Amino acid sequence: MEVLHAHCAGLDVHKNMVVACVRHMVDGEVRREVRSFQTVTAELMALSEWLSAEGCTHVVMEATGIYWRPVWHILSDGDCELILANAAHVKNVPGRKTDVNDATWLADLVAHGLVRASFVPDEQTQEMRSFLRTRKQFTRERTSHIQRIQKTLEDANIKLDSVISDVVGESGRRMLEALIGGETEPQALAALASRRIKASPAELEAALRGRVTAHHRFMLRLHLDHVEALDTAIARIDKEVDGNVEPFRQAIQLLSTIPGISTLSAEVMVAEIGVDMARFPSDGHLISWAGLCPRHDESAGKRRSTKLRKGAPWLKTTLVQCAWAAVRVRGSYLRAQFERLRSRRGAKKAICAVAASILTAAYHMLKDGTLYQDLGANYFDNRAKNGHIVRLVNRLKNLGYTVQLTPLQEAA
Repeated sequence: MEVLHAHCAGLDVHKNMVVACVRHMVDGEVRREVRSFQTVTAELMALSEWLSAEGCTHVVMEATGIYWRPVWHILSDGDCELILANAAHVKNVPGRKTDVNDATWLADLVAHGLVRASFVPDEQTQEMRSFLRTRKQFTRERTSHIQRIQKTLEDANIKLDSVISDVVGESGRRMLEALIGGETEPQALAALASRRIKASPAELEAALRGRVTAHHRFMLRLHLDHVEALDTAIARIDKEVDGNVEPFRQAIQLLSTIPGISTLSAEVMVAEIGVDMARFPSDGHLISWAGLCPRHDESAGKRRSTKLRKGAPWLKTTLVQCAWAAVRVRGSYLRAQFERLRSRRGAKKAICAVAASILTAAYHMLKDGTLYQDLGANYFDNRAKNGHIVRLVNRLKNLGYTVQLTPLQEAA
């Protein structure tokens, strides 16, 4: 097999140590040297100096949790090209796994150009990604605590979530604080509701009549304090994102023109895929990386599975949420696409197709710097007009009618 990189190295990265194998091809002979280093900064600096002294042009390591990041940050200051490999793509034959063998195997793979590099964004994008991923985790935790509040209220036979949409909203918090403070009279609790609430006073009083004990008050106070702390943390993250968004502002404004994409969703998309689309050869490569296209799993001429791959879970979930928002926009291409596919493939596959269309549009917008241009709700009908005419005529014939088509120009 042809050797593409004569001087390269493979790193087997762990929490406390790195096993490095340097591979040289000299006069048709392979020479290897293996060394181990600790993952403290001084040792990683020594690793970088050793790789530079050996003249390594390419260094590959596996994406092992968070442990590869400090190694990457220090080695990125050197002259060698770093390659981050997906561990699932570079597995060795079972039964031959040791730290030395893993490093040697990675070095052999990169020498022959058999490692597909994973996408590693620049430092600014990584920071933005960290902020927004943490924000999403906090939002999920906040939702969990709200659900625990609802569970506690149900245990006390308080049906607050049946009469108001947000139990930790303005009215809900006033009622919760009153319950925690010892108020049990339904009339007094119902009087704390805002006038904008659709439920009548009688419905509120019926929902707020229950059996609240000291245990319920303690649990409500505990979970409500967590919700308030998470609200504060999310606000701090939003402030930090706003202070660092300038390099991505134009891209965020472009993506916000897509139906269903809010400013926050655009920020998440930019943080996950960056603004430089040159790293993806085509929109299909980006969709595949995100895990929004059917997998290829074929054997003996049979397709065994077309389920979506895991892909980029942080990006995929955001795109699916945006897709559900986009299909509610009437008269849009995305809604027409969803309705067209749902009748044949089901809602889940249809919404994934809409999410892929959103990502396709985002790719070309970021690549070309253009605004979103909606193709319109009639796009599919106009694209296959003759076939659509035949289907409608056949439907009328099946209902017992004879159809004669006359173009509008001739009728005039």
